[in-house]
Amino acid sequence: MASAVDRVPAAAGPSFWRDPAAWLREKNFSSGYWTFFNAAFFYDTGFALYWFLFNLYLLDFHFNERAIGLINGALTLGLLVGTLPAGALGRRFGPRPVLLFCFTVAPLLNAARVLWVWEPAQIALAFLAGVSMTSWTVTFLPAVSQLTTKANRTAAISLIFSIGVGSSALGGALCGYLPQWIAHTGLDLQPFQIKRLILLGSCAVAAIGFFPILGLRVPRPAEPPASEAQPRAWLRSIQLNPFLWKFILCMALWSVILAGFTPFANVYLSRDLHIPLSHIGLIFSVAQLLQLFSGLLVPIVMRSLGMLNGILATQLAAAATLATMAEVQHQPLAVAFYLAFSASQWMSSPALYSLLMNETPEAERSTAAASTMFVNSLVSSGTTAAAGVLFTEFGYSPVFLGLATLAAAVALLCRLLLAQKKERRADGPAPNLHPSPITNLD
Repeated sequence: MASAVDRVPAAAGPSFWRDPAAWLREKNFSSGYWTFFNAAFFYDTGFALYWFLFNLYLLDFHFNERAIGLINGALTLGLLVGTLPAGALGRRFGPRPVLLFCFTVAPLLNAARVLWVWEPAQIALAFLAGVSMTSWTVTFLPAVSQLTTKANRTAAISLIFSIGVGSSALGGALCGYLPQWIAHTGLDLQPFQIKRLILLGSCAVAAIGFFPILGLRVPRPAEPPASEAQPRAWLRSIQLNPFLWKFILCMALWSVILAGFTPFANVYLSRDLHIPLSHIGLIFSVAQLLQLFSGLLVPIVMRSLGMLNGILATQLAAAATLATMAEVQHQPLAVAFYLAFSASQWMSSPALYSLLMNETPEAERSTAAASTMFVNSLVSSGTTAAAGVLFTEFGYSPVFLGLATLAAAVALLCRLLLAQKKERRADGPAPNLHPSPITNLD
């Protein structure tokens, strides 16, 4: 799923925390927005519980990292395959029917994944679940845009994503302690049965979002230019903008690092560090909060070091923490470096995407973002499956060390490739591109 740091602009935070009621009155959100907000709340809360617990549930059935990698890779591939059809349906029928489909089908398919624990079925159902959940990913921003104005749109999106981060943190803590609370009720249930109840309950929570969407009225957007919706436009944009292909290459390589670790984080904590579920829940919650607050530091870091040097610093920090995790077996230290990795890799995302938007002409930003996301999803799908095989064959330490080495190499390569544009600008701006703040910041 997308980076929380991208979602919470630092400028929106202080006024909200000083006086939330006054902040909300000032933004003057429409009733349609609040209807959509309710649906998003149930969706984020339900699936936050689900994503935290599902891989740990598979461990109870003796699935290894290879199988978990294939299943998560199939989910990512489904998200990729569903992108263009969901976008086309959203343009044809508007966001509401597509969202109703998502809130009906996605909880049912994810509930089926809980009940049918057989590897081939898991791979097929994960792919179909990914396809269905693309409907939310693709229609979320257009729907919010239609329900807000230019003056309050950024705040509206930030508020929804902030709630998403908060629900993920709370969900992790709840998942950690719910099994103990259920056990205290006197129910004689096995650990996998308790997890199954929680997972099915999380699907039910997500499905409640269907009812707000049922009453939602979203104005139909104007038909976008055909050039923005066609994959051919991505290739044309890359040919016309040399910076874009370099950026896509850098992001694809960085996605290898993230997709090679993130889906296995809870599995690593459970199998390699032997941390109980209650503590994993707390660690996950702390990681979510650290990612949220580290996002507020991104503007400060980028102003202090410059955009390119700031990205390099965060990526090298992530590489260093991964390398340390490969060597450390002491549980508290390993957890501390895991949290440091979560925060440092999170900080690079908003800077990278800001750099992309700064260096891309306004008319090409949509295709630039779409082509980047497409390639990232494609790379992540294969990487997750491959990482699962590597973890199964070699264990965590050698793979972490390999990922750390690759992360350091990618960081230096990105610094080299993305800096070439700035050096060429010494003689004048590149054609057809807006001036970039890199020259001032770096």
